[in-house]
Amino acid sequence: MTVVEFALLLVAGIAGGLFGTIAGLASLATYPALLAVGLSPVSANVTNTVALVFTGIGSVLSSRPELVGQGPRIRRLAPMAVLGGVIGAALLLSTPAEGFEKIVPALIGFASLTILVPRRPPPEGHIAGSATPRTRLVEALGMAVICIYGGYFGAAAGVLLLAMLLHTTHDTLPRANALKNTVLGCANGIAALIFIFLAPVDWAAVVPMSIGCLIGAWLGPKVVRWAPVTLLRYLIGAAGLGLAVHLAIQAYG
Repeated sequence: MTVVEFALLLVAGIAGGLFGTIAGLASLATYPALLAVGLSPVSANVTNTVALVFTGIGSVLSSRPELVGQGPRIRRLAPMAVLGGVIGAALLLSTPAEGFEKIVPALIGFASLTILVPRRPPPEGHIAGSATPRTRLVEALGMAVICIYGGYFGAAAGVLLLAMLLHTTHDTLPRANALKNTVLGCANGIAALIFIFLAPVDWAAVVPMSIGCLIGAWLGPKVVRWAPVTLLRYLIGAAGLGLAVHLAIQAYG
């Protein structure tokens, strides 16, 4: 690997860490960079998953204030995320993703629109982050399905997950985003572990991209913490819609 390629992957990792922890769009920066340095699509996909493990690590380290009090929710949702990651990784290694690519733009577009739609105010006396048994069931099932998608295809899984978390409870954007980063990190971590043993991971590319992801992911939650919530919500939704259009052109063009 040349110095220029190393620098490209490092910068892409920083951008991916930022995009991933803020908007759930890490692969928007990381995956094209891996293709640009000569990796095949399959190798780029699995290498990307391994490098993004450090996005989860950096985001948890930087999101500790927002994660206070969310331990029970994380313990409830993390097993479903891990299960989804295992299933998604197994599907990726055993089936082609071409057919699935055609419904991905619709999924991302719908999730982005739900982020843009203002949420109804919580009922009087509602405790932020609390959930009914029915809501907990919906969250658990949604978590598993989204993480299967994340392990299998990956693009904008964070957007889908953030949209679900924002609309199942009336938690704040920073807290929902911190939870999203944590549980998605669990799913990504288990998928990466599978790929390390069973897939063509390019370790020369993992090193610079992992360093960049760690830096970007540490910075991302700080941006979410201080940025205007409405503006940030619009930016996340608009970025997701842009990616949905781009993927639709690729799938149907």
